Amino acid sequence: MRELGSAIRDLVIANRILARENVVDAYGHVSMRHPLNPERYLLSCSRSPELVGRSDILEFNFEGEPVDGDPRPPYLERFIHGAIYEARPDINAVVHSHADDVLPFSITSTPMRPAIHNASGMGLHVPVWDMRDSFGDTSLLVATVEHGRDMARTLAGASVVLMRGHGFTAAGRTLLEAVGVSVYLPKNARVLMNAMRLGEVKALSPGEIERIRTGPHAHDLRRAWEYWTRRAGCEDLA
Repeated sequence: MRELGSAIRDLVIANRILARENVVDAYGHVSMRHPLNPERYLLSCSRSPELVGRSDILEFNFEGEPVDGDPRPPYLERFIHGAIYEARPDINAVVHSHADDVLPFSITSTPMRPAIHNASGMGLHVPVWDMRDSFGDTSLLVATVEHGRDMARTLAGASVVLMRGHGFTAAGRTLLEAVGVSVYLPKNARVLMNAMRLGEVKALSPGEIERIRTGPHAHDLRRAWEYWTRRAGCEDLA
């Protein structure tokens, strides 16, 4: 139970960090695979991330059903999380955001490319999921298990999927990895957009990404987590 308590604490901190870093606002959410049961995941009830506390964290199965029958309304788009955990056993944390800076790359033919060191976690390829391809005209919200599974198929083995006219979803092997990708992806989008105005862009190479992520000088996000935790006013939770 200590492991579960630590996971809930970290998930609360992640919500506050993402809100403080303007990755999410009143909307958006972050989840973790359950540390004791890999067939379930932890996600807040429907609250703005900045307000999420320990008591808001619920346990869900992959179909998006709260396992203890909690009556509080869940996030409508919880199916994003369950579908990714179901499809990707290597993934232990998921973030969904509507960050404005990534949206131009979701509605044009210009691909999102890794342009800055800190955004290497996004990987070399960022696919775009167009809900209309499979479901026709919708609200663009991932409101069913089928929607979530279709999006997860587009994500495939990548770290990030853009959602046309909607936002992005990031998947990480750890909560820290998912939060790091989510914080730096909008920054990468801003840099890339500005660079394209000046001319040809030199994006990160596959070898550079590999070395940044796993080499002897791999990017260590633990210092960033400590910094973000302080900025979010969560030192008492850490």
